[in-house]
Amino acid sequence: MRPMNTQPDTDEEVHEPTREFVESTNVYRFMQEYDIDDYDELIARTCSDVDGEPESGVDWFWDLLPDYLGIDFFHDYDSVRDDSDGPQFSRWYPGGTINIAHNTLDRHAAVDSGARNKVACIWEGEPGDVREVTYHELYRQANRVANVLEARGIETGDTVGLYMPMVPEVISILYGCFKVGAVAVPIFSGFGVDATATRIEDSECSVLFTGDGFYRRGGEVTLKDAADEAIAQAGHVEHTIVYERLGSEIEWHGDRDEWWHETVETADDEYETKELPSEQESMLLYSSGTTGKPKGIVHTQAGVLMQAAKEIYFGFDHKPSDRFFWVSDIGWMMGPWTLIGNHAHGGTVFMYEGAPDHPEPDRFWSMIDRHKLSVFGISPTAIRALRKYGDDWLDGYELSSLRLLGSTGEPWDPESWMWFYENVGGGEAPIMNISGGTEICGCFLMPLPIQSLKPCTLGGPGLGMNIDIVDATGESIADTHERGYLVARDSCPSMTKSLWDGDERYLNEYWSRFDDMWNHGDWAQKDDDGFWFLHGRADDVLNVAGRKVGPAEVEGALIDHDAVNQAAAVGVSDDTKGTAVVAYVVLEDGVDANDDLRAELRGVVGEELGKPFRPREVLFVDEFPKTQSGKIIRRAIASVYEDEELGDMSSIENPEALEKVKAAK
Repeated sequence: MRPMNTQPDTDEEVHEPTREFVESTNVYRFMQEYDIDDYDELIARTCSDVDGEPESGVDWFWDLLPDYLGIDFFHDYDSVRDDSDGPQFSRWYPGGTINIAHNTLDRHAAVDSGARNKVACIWEGEPGDVREVTYHELYRQANRVANVLEARGIETGDTVGLYMPMVPEVISILYGCFKVGAVAVPIFSGFGVDATATRIEDSECSVLFTGDGFYRRGGEVTLKDAADEAIAQAGHVEHTIVYERLGSEIEWHGDRDEWWHETVETADDEYETKELPSEQESMLLYSSGTTGKPKGIVHTQAGVLMQAAKEIYFGFDHKPSDRFFWVSDIGWMMGPWTLIGNHAHGGTVFMYEGAPDHPEPDRFWSMIDRHKLSVFGISPTAIRALRKYGDDWLDGYELSSLRLLGSTGEPWDPESWMWFYENVGGGEAPIMNISGGTEICGCFLMPLPIQSLKPCTLGGPGLGMNIDIVDATGESIADTHERGYLVARDSCPSMTKSLWDGDERYLNEYWSRFDDMWNHGDWAQKDDDGFWFLHGRADDVLNVAGRKVGPAEVEGALIDHDAVNQAAAVGVSDDTKGTAVVAYVVLEDGVDANDDLRAELRGVVGEELGKPFRPREVLFVDEFPKTQSGKIIRRAIASVYEDEELGDMSSIENPEALEKVKAAK
């Protein structure tokens, strides 16, 4: 059995940035300015108080950042934070006033800014239509949205729903909400009626922006019908503003429904953005969580702006010429994070409406080539699916415009990581594999472009993030290289100020496991060379005959086999062991599912992890149920296997996959 404190097939440093590249980075210039010699010192100085070094610590870093990044406060804050009520309820930048939309939009659209006519968003629809929207155009449209909201009674602190297709108008809606001080509630466009109703009911939004639909895999997906049913189920919505994307016939409720082109496009395009307290709520993002009722994550004006701006600038090395594409929906935190982080620096974001493999599996490679995109972020699951189509689909495309790659959402397997690095990044663009979550609208862990990389690594703690790995007693074990719980020993500006349904659940979810430490719920490990890795959710751990293993380790052993494209491992009841492993597998194209292969895969896991963890069954399936962020919902798979009640499934993106799991053989 492989020792539990080693990471399989990730021991070799495969990416080493050139000296020229390192010295061109924003983080290198920061280190030079503050006399920081190397990566370890950088993390120590920005994440903890260093003895004898007054310019160090979480407070020091976040205090210098507004000026360093050029973030505008209307009125300066009194102190960087007030944590008199403990890290659980830290107040960041108290006394200051700010507005996200001023920083992401207004100042760039000013006549003397130099960015007024710069493209803020390049958009491509699935049929191939392309639009470019400048900062000035976006500014005027966001002002119209703000005026429309105020005319419908929206005030500071009121909630506004966004159940929208991925079109440029979602940006102006988001920023229009920020301008008036409303709390934006993005809802994933792929959600069905029940999931949408749950979020409308919980947030109690009186205004909902939606569309008649969007294009997906060559067909039309309607939104308005689902929105109508969700409103009927949830109530609260008094005004529905409908964007016309398809031009299809829809049911109309004259007492509630209004067309975008008859309201927003005809509204006044001048609006004075509100000055808001730093701690004013800005967004209510619902976790896509794999267990229980979705959590309403409350973000603030200053917090989410500072975190996203920091990560895009340092982690993704923002350059004025960048064209940044992260495969996302506005309803997942990566959507707002991408917009806010890039637009804080006057950057250009690329947005795509449709499916990654329509009309052919080369759609992403074609768009990267045609639009000369420089940063490309995607989930490991999506890369595994694209790799399955074969390398030939990349032939003929020029991808050298890519400077950096990105990923998040779930653990990698080394083979897929290397495929992404070598075939898409040309063996030169580093993979910024990041992990944090909706709860912080940012990253606890992320590599920096000055670092060497091993396959699948997450680098180390993000700048200004006091992150550790602890054992069950809360003692740090990061430097022992053992696997433990990923925790935050301190707060950060973007950490949710609470949950929408109250402090009790917030404290229970994140602060009850350890004293004054945020328990993130992931297994983490720091290897002998200082690289950090994740091993999946700690609450998914498989306890087989008294021995524990993470599902990601079982899945990794299976994915290493040439026949396997994706895998999901779950624990099920077993009379002998208490818990037994059952593995579900998606095979590579052209591979036959048969009993010989089933036995071979069971043997691979047994050889890799030990006989107790050899799956009781290996079942073949076409796809897994997943959240919108690409995470496999293992509890749903286990429930289907054991014929149990599924519980809340509002976070699932592809409910039809449950039937495929049920039919798996």
